Amino acid sequence: MKIERPRGTRDFLPEEMEKRREIERKMRKIAELYGYREIQTPTFEHLELFTLKSGEGIIEEIYAFKDKGGRNLALRPELTAPVMRMFVNECSVMPKPLRFYYFANCFRYERPQKGRYREFWQFGVELIGSSSYLADAEVISLAYDIMENLNLKFDLHIGHVGLLRLLLKDVEENVASKIMRLIDKKDSKGLEDYLNTISIDRDLEGKIYDIIELIGDRSIIEDAKGIIPNFDFEYIEKLCDCLDSIDVKYNLDFGIARGLDYYTGVVFEAYAKEGLGAQNQICGGGSYRLAHLFGVDTPSTGFALGFDRIAEICELQAEKPKVVAIVAFKGLENEAFKISRIVREAGVDAIVDVMQRSLKKQLSYANDIKADFAIIVGEEELKQKSVAIKDLKTGEQKIVKIDELRDYLKSV
Repeated sequence: MKIERPRGTRDFLPEEMEKRREIERKMRKIAELYGYREIQTPTFEHLELFTLKSGEGIIEEIYAFKDKGGRNLALRPELTAPVMRMFVNECSVMPKPLRFYYFANCFRYERPQKGRYREFWQFGVELIGSSSYLADAEVISLAYDIMENLNLKFDLHIGHVGLLRLLLKDVEENVASKIMRLIDKKDSKGLEDYLNTISIDRDLEGKIYDIIELIGDRSIIEDAKGIIPNFDFEYIEKLCDCLDSIDVKYNLDFGIARGLDYYTGVVFEAYAKEGLGAQNQICGGGSYRLAHLFGVDTPSTGFALGFDRIAEICELQAEKPKVVAIVAFKGLENEAFKISRIVREAGVDAIVDVMQRSLKKQLSYANDIKADFAIIVGEEELKQKSVAIKDLKTGEQKIVKIDELRDYLKSV
C-alpha cells in the first residue's frame, strides 16, 4: 500500500538536505557574528497566543486542535509571538537589548502553491529592548548580510508604517486595518474597490495613493514631507544615514504596510529578482510592540527569512566530504569494520559493505556512490599490516601501512 505525504508538505532527499544545511549553517554563522544567540520554542502553543494577536479569524488559517485534556492548541504559524511569550515568561529581567535568532518549521493551513507550503521553515532574529533607529539599522544590516553572503539577487525595500497610520488616524480602526491589509497585499484593484464602497474623504484617498506610490532613493523623503508635513521624518533620515555609511543598498518604499497590526515603525521587505515568479518575497520584518499583549511593553525589531524560497533560488552547494569505501574479501568483514574506525578517526567518511557482496560488486557500489577512494582489505596486505588504497578517480592504487593510514588520508 502506498501512502502519499500530506498536501503542502515535502520530502527532502540527501542532496537537497545537504544544500539546506549549508544555507542554514551560513545563516547561523552570520547571526552569531552579530552577537545573536539561538533559542527554540515549542512546536505547538496554546491557541490563545495567536488569537490574542490576530483575532479568532486566524483559526481558519492554522492547524488548531484540542488535545486529550481538552486544551485548545495550535501548531505555530510563525515565531514572533512564541518568542515574545518566552521573553515575557523567561527573559524580561535579563540585561537589554536581547539578541535572539531561531530556525524552525511553521505550519499554516492554506492553499499550497509555488513557494508556499503548509509546512515551511523560517530563519529569523529578534532584537528586544531598543526603540532606537540603530536597532532597525542593525537588524536590516544583518538580513542584508545574510542574503548577500548567500549570493542572492534581491531588492531591499524599507518603509515606515507610521506614515499610513498617521494618515488613517481618524478612520475607524477596522476600516484602517482593512486598508492596511490591502496595501500590504499590493492589491491595488481591491483597494480601489474598497475605497469606493466606504465613506472616506477624497483628499485623504488621494494622499493614500500618493504615499504608497513613493518608491525610490532617499530623495523621496522630501516628496513625503509634502504629503504628510506633520510626520517626524528625522528617524527615517538617521536610519538612511546609518545604512548609507555601511553601503547597504535599498529603496525607500512607503507602500510597505506589513498587514499585522503590531508593527509600529520601520518595516522592510526583500524580493528575489528572479526564480520565484509572483511569490518572490524572501524576507520581511520591522519594529513592533507585541510584548504588551502579555503585560510588558517592550520595543522590538526583527525579521524572518523565507528559508524554503531562499533554498529554491540559492545556488550554494554544500562542500562534498571526502568519502572512502571499505571493501573486503569474504571472511574479512570484521577487519573492514576495524579499518573503518581508523578512517573515521581521521575525520573521513567511511562506508562499509553490509550486504555481504563480492569484492567486484563492492567496488561497483563504491563507484555508484561516488566515493573518492576504496580501501581494499585483503589477506596478503593484512599479513604486512597494510591495506590497498585505490583512487577511484584516477584508478591509481598503492599499499599503505595501517598505522600510517590516518596521516595518509589527511594528506590526500
